[in-house]
Amino acid sequence: MGWFKKKKNKKKKRKDKAVAEPSSSDDSDEPQPLPNEEVLAGETNDTDSREIDDDLPDDEQLEKTAAPPVEDIDPEEPQTAVDEDLTEEIDIEPPPDQEQKKAGYFKRLRNRLSRTRQSFSSGLDRVFVGKKIVDDEVLEELEELLITSDIGVQTTMDLIERLSKAKVADVSEVKQILKDEILSILGSHEPDPVETQASPHVVLVVGVNGVGKTTTIGKIAASAQASGKKVLIGAADTFRAAAIEQLAIWAERADAEFVKHRANADPAAVAFDAVAAASARGCDIVLIDTAGRLHTKSNLMEELKKIKRTVSKQLEGAPHEILLVLDATTGQNALSQARLFDEALDLTGLALTKLDGTAKGGIVISICSTLNIPLQYIGVGEQIDDLRLFDAEQFVEALF
Repeated sequence: MGWFKKKKNKKKKRKDKAVAEPSSSDDSDEPQPLPNEEVLAGETNDTDSREIDDDLPDDEQLEKTAAPPVEDIDPEEPQTAVDEDLTEEIDIEPPPDQEQKKAGYFKRLRNRLSRTRQSFSSGLDRVFVGKKIVDDEVLEELEELLITSDIGVQTTMDLIERLSKAKVADVSEVKQILKDEILSILGSHEPDPVETQASPHVVLVVGVNGVGKTTTIGKIAASAQASGKKVLIGAADTFRAAAIEQLAIWAERADAEFVKHRANADPAAVAFDAVAAASARGCDIVLIDTAGRLHTKSNLMEELKKIKRTVSKQLEGAPHEILLVLDATTGQNALSQARLFDEALDLTGLALTKLDGTAKGGIVISICSTLNIPLQYIGVGEQIDDLRLFDAEQFVEALF
């Protein structure tokens, strides 16, 4: 067994030499282990302990991976440069001002009135093509174009008479004169700002079936909420299927208060409770939806009168506005609707919807010329901001 002992001794010597070499190195920059650390290292023979010791990072690795202290960061390093770039971007792209918003709305209005413009303006070009003077033939063709554009017979006759009195000889001037005359008609019927000291301000919304009353109420509510007003919507259309649910969705979109009763309840009772709730909750505006009804049915019109009387009992002077919603695609039928509703309720304003879906937007001119009721709103799309206050100058520019 002597050879085994010799080999064992050799291995032991090699191991001792390997342990002793790091300690005897004079060129090493690493700190030398203390004596008690050497004894502990020599006494440790556990394989698991050696594996754990091998996996631990040394001091140099810790120094390399450690994050530098906060005070060592140069203030002119890329962090400040990134902030400057962000500042420059904000300065380059400021938020849109009122003029930019107005220009954006006019562009959208012009696009949505493309059908009417193509029908009306292109028709004018066809009337004047190849003509150098304004004679009876030109005036007759122009008269036909205006009537078929739903401007109305009486309004058309008035426009033709004004053109005749102007004694225009050059056809190039007719378009500009016609534009100025239409602007004078529309401009004279622009609504004045509604000012009332009453709080809440009550608006009763009426109209026949399918004209877009519920959608119009939701859009008006959203606009009022955006301007800082607190709005309450009353669901007095208790007869149409899903009318209450549809209005509730619009109230949620507009972040408005909402008052409803069960289906088939008395509409006047809903209107009464809506005004009472608005007064108690400190709301600024109350919008009351009503069931669509044919203007030719006297019993249904009497029901609207009852709602109006009931609201006035709850709040003196209410309703402060009675808004009739009209569908532009119905053409001249909208005029007869407006006349009968006005006789029953004394309308204070009109809202004309779906102008983007018709080629006969001339109904706007007919309404403003025939009725002594201001056109307050026009709807040119389904988006929540597609209902705007009527601007005569913008409308005429978009029409031509």
